[in-house]
Amino acid sequence: MAKIILTTHQKGGVGKSTLTFNMALALNNEVKVCIIDLDLQGSLWRSRTASDIPVFSADEMNDVLKSDFDFIFIDTPPYLNEKLPELSKLANVIVIPTKTGIYDLLAIEDTISIIKDSKSEKKALIVFNMVKPNTTLTSEMHEAMEKHKIPIAKNYISDLVAFTRSAIS
Repeated sequence: MAKIILTTHQKGGVGKSTLTFNMALALNNEVKVCIIDLDLQGSLWRSRTASDIPVFSADEMNDVLKSDFDFIFIDTPPYLNEKLPELSKLANVIVIPTKTGIYDLLAIEDTISIIKDSKSEKKALIVFNMVKPNTTLTSEMHEAMEKHKIPIAKNYISDLVAFTRSAIS
């Protein structure tokens, strides 16, 4: 049975699609992976021919979940929808990427609340993304996130053009 990695955050622009793609890319040579793009923007769906990683739409999700992939990465839309509690329960790991701004801090509250309501917080991981080097904002944000009792990734993803560009090359 496939391991399901859900990438979610109600705010747009935090790097969900790029992170989803890069996680799938990191495992692609070792195991059988795919991506399900639930985002209406369809960034991953539209760029599906850019790599050999299969990308499926929301309409294909039920069939993909029954398939023989080792890892299924699910990219969610930048808003909360009625499916997030169900997806949270289904997932083996829930990755919550966030930037280190005040609006990101405010927006993550609702995402975390839904994950906790679905009793899935033990599967969740907050990942600081697009981090500006040499700022105190990251440590302040880290402190603010600790109250949620959801693990925070030890490593941050810096705001590097190379990370974003990796999805195209």
